[in-house]
Amino acid sequence: SMGGRRLKNYILYPLKSIDEIKERIEIVEAFFRDPRLVENVREKLKEVSDIERISGRIATGRATPRDLKALSTTLRAVSDIFRLIDDSGSDVLKGLIEEKPDMELVEKIDTTIVEDPPATYTDGGIIKDGVNEELDELRSISRDGKRYLIEYEKKERERTGISSLKVGFNNVFGYYIEVTKPNLKYVPDDYIRKQTLTNSERFITEELKEFESKILGAEERIKGIEYDIFTVLREYLKEHIPHLQRVAEEITSIDLFSSLSYLALEKGYSKPFVYQGDTIEIKGGRHPVVETILPSGEFIPNDTNINQEERIHIITGPNMSGKSTYLRQVALITLLAQIGSFVPADEARIGVRDRIFTRIGASDDLARGVSTFLAEMNETAIILQNVSSQSLVILDEIGRGTSTYDGLAIAWAVVEYLAVMNPPPMVLFATHYHELTDLEQYYNTIVNYTVDVKETEKGILFLRKVKKGKADRSYGIEVAKLAGLPEKVIHRAGEILHDLENDDRVVRHHPPRYYHLPLFREKREDKLREELKKIDPDSVTPRQALEILYKLKEMEED
Repeated sequence: SMGGRRLKNYILYPLKSIDEIKERIEIVEAFFRDPRLVENVREKLKEVSDIERISGRIATGRATPRDLKALSTTLRAVSDIFRLIDDSGSDVLKGLIEEKPDMELVEKIDTTIVEDPPATYTDGGIIKDGVNEELDELRSISRDGKRYLIEYEKKERERTGISSLKVGFNNVFGYYIEVTKPNLKYVPDDYIRKQTLTNSERFITEELKEFESKILGAEERIKGIEYDIFTVLREYLKEHIPHLQRVAEEITSIDLFSSLSYLALEKGYSKPFVYQGDTIEIKGGRHPVVETILPSGEFIPNDTNINQEERIHIITGPNMSGKSTYLRQVALITLLAQIGSFVPADEARIGVRDRIFTRIGASDDLARGVSTFLAEMNETAIILQNVSSQSLVILDEIGRGTSTYDGLAIAWAVVEYLAVMNPPPMVLFATHYHELTDLEQYYNTIVNYTVDVKETEKGILFLRKVKKGKADRSYGIEVAKLAGLPEKVIHRAGEILHDLENDDRVVRHHPPRYYHLPLFREKREDKLREELKKIDPDSVTPRQALEILYKLKEMEED
């Protein structure tokens, strides 16, 4: 539909101009404050067809009689909708209307085209009686012809005394008189034989041939006249396409904004405050799609506060806890605000973003030989090459498509790259790499958040609430149990996890500085370094040097 195409365009190209955003929000608000108007407009919109596409078919000479009749119905409905807007008393809504439908076009169509026209214009039956005098005369001949055939058949039966005589028609011979073989002896001399069948013979007469020429000529002429009248009407409408396009533009705006207000009324959306600031503050934010799928009242809303001090949020929590939904809802609320819509939240204060970047979900392109991880890295590269301090970046599970250490290293480096921008962009980064939470210690703009869970005797309970802090573990085995993995697998996984968690061969230390220290070090390296610092090479004897060497060797082997 026209409104659907406009909405898609708005979503693909959100606004950055505060004035333009506020102008759209004011229109939505004007509808929002008049629910009765919204209801009446939406009811009338059901009668509105796609004016843009009908106009396109008129311009290219492909419009059918049904297209023109749909255009007439649409222009009448649009006129009624404009009247509703005028009666609303809202200056904001009246500003949507600059050119009203030309009702002469409606009158022209309605006085020419029948109420229920056929799909095509080549078979006739599309033009009303009274439009063309010659057409009316030919139709009279065509209608009278059927009556003539009935009377002619009756007359010939009486003349010949053949009660079974029939007058028929086919595309090969035209009209004919059929007589059964037992009655052939009663056939008059003026009958001309045309076809012999198994049980009968077919004849024609001069009178019947004259009628055929007259009636068939009339039907062909009727089709020709109807086509000419329809073509003239279509060309007349073609001259008014600019007018139709302007009307389409206006009714599309009314359709879109009334629909956005209807959604806000139905789902409890609120008016966002959009400004040229540097925060995104959302209270009671909800995912517009997920909350629709869930039973009423089951969706758990969450607050969000991305500001100048807390630019990068690292979000941890188990699978199925709602991290991805939370990330998406923040992006969608921001996007909806910047297209001029109300948003699914109790309150929203949105600083305009220049771009919204997302790296979410697993995707590959087997035809091009692109793996899931390469696709992930391609998308991440595009983000890092184009991100600015005014962007909103949504990153979900960066680095999970490769080995643990490689993935962690890449994720760590990506967060650091964004953190050292001056100022950093707004970032929501969901991860299962709990090591990344240590970054909060080294960068003032990074803050940890987690999705809350509750452990019960029956397992874990997902609370769906995002709060400050970090997850103490991933609960992966518990989620696997919920998914229905065999008990033996769950038990064995628990044993392996216990062994891995108690393996102290590798102790991780994280660097406080960007690009300097390695990600992982072992304790013995620190001890060796401390011993080396104690040595004064200028004051040791050869014997002492040998003893030191043996000691360092023992420390390395321990």
